[in-house]
Amino acid sequence: MEENEYAKENKEKNINQDLKLFTNLKNIFKDHNGYFYPCYKDCFGLSIFVKKDLEILEEGEVIIYGGNKENHEHDHTRNMEFVKLNIDNRTINILNVHGLWTGKGKDDSEDRINQSQNIIDFIKTLNGEVVLCRDFNLNPDTESIKMIEEFGLKNLIRENNITSTRTSYYPKDRDSRFADYTFVSKDVEVKSFEIMPDEVSDHSAMKLIIKV
Repeated sequence: MEENEYAKENKEKNINQDLKLFTNLKNIFKDHNGYFYPCYKDCFGLSIFVKKDLEILEEGEVIIYGGNKENHEHDHTRNMEFVKLNIDNRTINILNVHGLWTGKGKDDSEDRINQSQNIIDFIKTLNGEVVLCRDFNLNPDTESIKMIEEFGLKNLIRENNITSTRTSYYPKDRDSRFADYTFVSKDVEVKSFEIMPDEVSDHSAMKLIIKV
């Protein structure tokens, strides 16, 4: 099923894409600072919300796949958003990813291998603990995922034997029930991790609680 067909199916289910979602969320999360980095025009990208009582050392984005900024279907630029937090003199880096989607499944490609290497190269520049998460558009046994694991990050999807990160909004006959991952560096003490039952899109929400 091509993306345009999938979009039509979603419209038939009355799943609306709200292009003002970030602004609406900022109005709801008034005790948070919100940061948004588009990767296609000004409406499609990544956002992170941080409680206002947390000290932010730095925030920004890194391009992990160049792509074509005018091609929304498949080949547009992909970025990784980050925030560096100071919590009790500990630096905690939160990295938010939306990986390359080709419309041809979630297996390895040269671009996806390079994308994982770009993620790893950025993490090498960081000091402190690392939480890397969100939608990688990858199957769990790809080399692209193994690269991140072999670099030294724990894959909480694998470690917790998670069998799906998709909701009922995702057609069951599509290629894989995986897309989203959470990785942590070995110095992150995980108190709990779970896939939430709430359904607000075709992607499941992931809940991670760490010791701070």
